[in-house]
Amino acid sequence: MTVRATWNGVVIAESDDTVVVEGNHYFPASAVRADFLRPSQTHTFCPWKGTASYYSIEVDGTENRDAAWYYPAPKEAAAAITDHVAFWRGVTVTED
Repeated sequence: MTVRATWNGVVIAESDDTVVVEGNHYFPASAVRADFLRPSQTHTFCPWKGTASYYSIEVDGTENRDAAWYYPAPKEAAAAITDHVAFWRGVTVTED
């Protein structure tokens, strides 16, 4: 099964090897189009995963602020999402 993350008409990530946690597909960083990601200063904390960092997505001059997140140093319970990125805020994730 291939999973794709699409926003503003562009495929941002595509992989047949995502990790699903709490209903979210985490894509390997190597499967994400880094040219559309912009670092963000936003951080949040999850008690069992650790501290998340965010990226904004920019496509054709339009920004989707903090629409991707990742855990740079996840806690041991979430080790499977090391070097993985997930999406929300209007990014469509489909499976086929």
